[in-house]
Amino acid sequence: MIIVTGATGKLGRRTVDRLLERLPADRVGVSVRDPRKARDLAERGVRVRRGSFDDPASLLHAFEGAEQLLLVSLDRTGEECVTGHRAAIDAAVKAGAGRILYTSQMGAAHDSRFQACRDHARTEDLLRATGLPWTALRNGFYAASALQFLESARRTGDIALPADGPVAWTGHDDLAEATAAILTDEGRFEGPTPPLTGPAALDFDAVAETAAKATGRPFTRTVLPDDAFREQALAHGASAPIADLMLSIFAAARNGEFTAVDPTLAELIGREPATFRTVLEHTWAA
Repeated sequence: MIIVTGATGKLGRRTVDRLLERLPADRVGVSVRDPRKARDLAERGVRVRRGSFDDPASLLHAFEGAEQLLLVSLDRTGEECVTGHRAAIDAAVKAGAGRILYTSQMGAAHDSRFQACRDHARTEDLLRATGLPWTALRNGFYAASALQFLESARRTGDIALPADGPVAWTGHDDLAEATAAILTDEGRFEGPTPPLTGPAALDFDAVAETAAKATGRPFTRTVLPDDAFREQALAHGASAPIADLMLSIFAAARNGEFTAVDPTLAELIGREPATFRTVLEHTWAA
C-alpha cells in the first residue's frame, strides 16, 4: 500500500488523485489530521486514517502496512518543522515502511539563504540515517508562491518586491503527476532527485512581462529595499518570522539557488511542464 500524508493539501490531494488513475483504490491510503476532509476519498475506497505529526501514536496507526510512504513536507519552518518530520520518519520506520519519499525542494542545502531549504536538508539527513530506501523529491519552487506575491499587483499593476533572481517556478499539477509516476515505479530514484522544474527560470522582471502578455494590461516592476518590504509586510499583519521568511526567498533567489532548469520533470510526465504563463492564466481565470 502507498500511504500519502497531507492528502487534503494542494500537493497531497493532487497526488492521490493521480495515483487513483494508476492504481486500485485499495492500494492507496492517506494520513490526514481531519478525516472528515477526506470523506470523499474514503467513499472511493481509499483507506483514510487520522495522523498528526504532533501525535506519533496516530502516525504509527496511519502508516500501518505502508510499502511506500509519501511524506509531504509540513507548512512549518525551523525546529518545529524538522521535529514534525522526525516524528513521521520515526513512525514510518516503526511501522515497517519499505520506502520513504519526501517532498523536498530544489536548492535544499544546509547553507541556503532560505530557511525552508535548510529544513529540507536536515530532513534529508534524517532519511539518510534510517537505513531505509528513500527518495527526496527536489521540487521546483511552487508557482503558487509567485502568484501570492502578485496578489496586490493584480489590482495595482505594480510588482513591488525586493531584488530577486531567476526562479524555476513549477506547477502543483505537474509535480503531483510526477510524484505519482515515481511512486508507481518504485526504486526509480535513490536519494535526492534532479531538480523537478518548470521549463524556464524567471525573475520578477520577466514575470511582469509575462503577466502583461497574459492579461493585456501593463505591469511595472519596482524594486523595494529589503527593509521597506519587511516593514510593509509587518504593516499588513505578517509576523516578524513570516516577514523574515519571505525576505529569505528573495535572498536565496539573488544567490542563484533556484535557477536550475532540468528535463527530469518533463520525462516523468511525458510532456513539457506548464509554463508560468499557463499557471498564471489558469489561476487568474478561476
